[in-house]
Amino acid sequence: MIRLAALAAATGLATASCSGGHGAGSLPPTGSRAATVAPSSLSSLGARTTRSKSIAAPAGWAATATDAIAPANASDLGALDGARPINVVLGLQMRNADAVKSAIAAGQRISRSAFVSQYAPSSDQVAAATSYLQAQGFTNVRATPNNMLVTASATAAAVQKAFNTTLHGFSVSGKTYFANTTPAFVPASLGGNVVAVLGLTNVPGLKGGPLRRQLSPQDAIFPRQSQPTPCTQNVNTTTGTPVCPRFYDPQTYNITYHATTVTPAGNTEVAIFAVGDPSIAIADFHDNSSRFGLAQDPVNVINVGTPSSDISGNGEWTLDMTYTQAMAFDVKQIDLYVAPSFAYSDLTLALNKWASDDVAPVMNASVGGCEVFPYQSGDMLVGDMILAEAAVQGQTLFASTGDTGGYCGVAGVPPNGGVGGAPLVEYPASSPYAVAVGGTDLFSNVDGSYLGEQAWQSGGGGLSQFEYSPSWEQGVQPVGTTPAGYSFRGVPDIAYDAALETGALLWQGGTQYITGGTSLASPLAAGTYARMQNAHAGTLGFAAPVLYHTFATSTAAQIAGPPATELIGPFHDVLQGTNGLYTALPKYDYTTGIGSIDVARLSAALK
Repeated sequence: MIRLAALAAATGLATASCSGGHGAGSLPPTGSRAATVAPSSLSSLGARTTRSKSIAAPAGWAATATDAIAPANASDLGALDGARPINVVLGLQMRNADAVKSAIAAGQRISRSAFVSQYAPSSDQVAAATSYLQAQGFTNVRATPNNMLVTASATAAAVQKAFNTTLHGFSVSGKTYFANTTPAFVPASLGGNVVAVLGLTNVPGLKGGPLRRQLSPQDAIFPRQSQPTPCTQNVNTTTGTPVCPRFYDPQTYNITYHATTVTPAGNTEVAIFAVGDPSIAIADFHDNSSRFGLAQDPVNVINVGTPSSDISGNGEWTLDMTYTQAMAFDVKQIDLYVAPSFAYSDLTLALNKWASDDVAPVMNASVGGCEVFPYQSGDMLVGDMILAEAAVQGQTLFASTGDTGGYCGVAGVPPNGGVGGAPLVEYPASSPYAVAVGGTDLFSNVDGSYLGEQAWQSGGGGLSQFEYSPSWEQGVQPVGTTPAGYSFRGVPDIAYDAALETGALLWQGGTQYITGGTSLASPLAAGTYARMQNAHAGTLGFAAPVLYHTFATSTAAQIAGPPATELIGPFHDVLQGTNGLYTALPKYDYTTGIGSIDVARLSAALK
């Protein structure tokens, strides 16, 4: 899982009150702006899915969702050089947000052109924003094709003047960045139109990569059709046969998750978020396809912004491409949406490009960060609007939930695969218009058939403190709406194999590794839904309401295990395990959501 770099919001990040176990609730972090608003105070801005903020605007100005940000564990270098060039992104308010939300909940789909004409910011809204920027001396002022964003460039001095904010330089771990140390405002005439000013910090909110270790000679790779060396870790309670944890390749995942009878997704295009220079990752992806006997599916690189030379995430992008293809087993094309950096604003631009293109119905983003920070920067508010557009167009973002258990990673806590941090969930997985994918330990029989799963101890999950629960989730998760009036988005929605002990085989640079984390789980889920879309001629639309409705209308049957798992229609309801704060129990829980998917059963159920 790509993790959040250490940031601290200007309002302070304090521990929320969380208790372990199924359905445990919590209130917004003490000291955060979310804690100062009334329980029913839903933001009137964006997609109306986040909690409102209380930012007082000076006379003649209007507040936006962009609050002050200060990097943690950083040295403040003082005022930023006024001549430094800055790229900003204005998020504009969509029209008829409640109508869009109702359409998504009802499973309705509209074309991109219909969205732009009925729901996207109007041409008048775009003109007002662009005129202001041009009058302030900004250059390269452009609206995105869907009118959701306006991008522009100017000096730091011009940016500070235009948005009545201050920019400082910071030194973090020997590298220098900048961030706005006060909120961003817009003239009162643009209030309610420009809802966030993004790009005022270039601190890398995201950094990677997945859990992995090099395969050693002592690692036994058990053939699917032969008896492995006996072990005592688990025993099949039906047959009494010893069963060992195994490492998985694409063919074995297809057997274990019961996908072999469902047509591969050869007519479906999929998208993947990446950063930097992905050329090595693409070469490694094709190497994995060859070694695993999969098709050499084409990769289309779509640069969103000026290309960069960053190769730090290559292991992540190789994993994402390989195991999205693994569960899809074949795709029409992989569209790699490549951002120049790990800043939140670049993720927002990439998601908007994917939604505006409206070509790939499925996208994977094995990225995430502690949700308080995109809430403070405004990327959450703008990102939810973009993902709402994607959802009503029938597109689904699958996002990993993190690898530090029922917490989000902050400075000084265990790295990926540990447990600890702040008791918050991660964004973009916490968006109600994404499908959040948590982690399991996956066990199978000697022939590869499904045996059972348990919650992976480091899989992300819990209750969002800033996002409201979508309607399709409220009847399933235990704390959709509390007696106090708070509504909480619960994550994850579903889960797939993530444990390094039962992880995936992956080649990188000619070396074979075992990989894991929710970075693996998310592409497995994305590949599964690509297969569903292909099997159903692209008619399924946004996945979350489809999955929750199928779960709510299915009956249960017991799978012997171990681990004991309940089969609810096409879902493996995980019954044991914990992620540090929450425990897996029957039905929805904050470790594995509604469980993993039996692919053949889901395809049949959706008919």
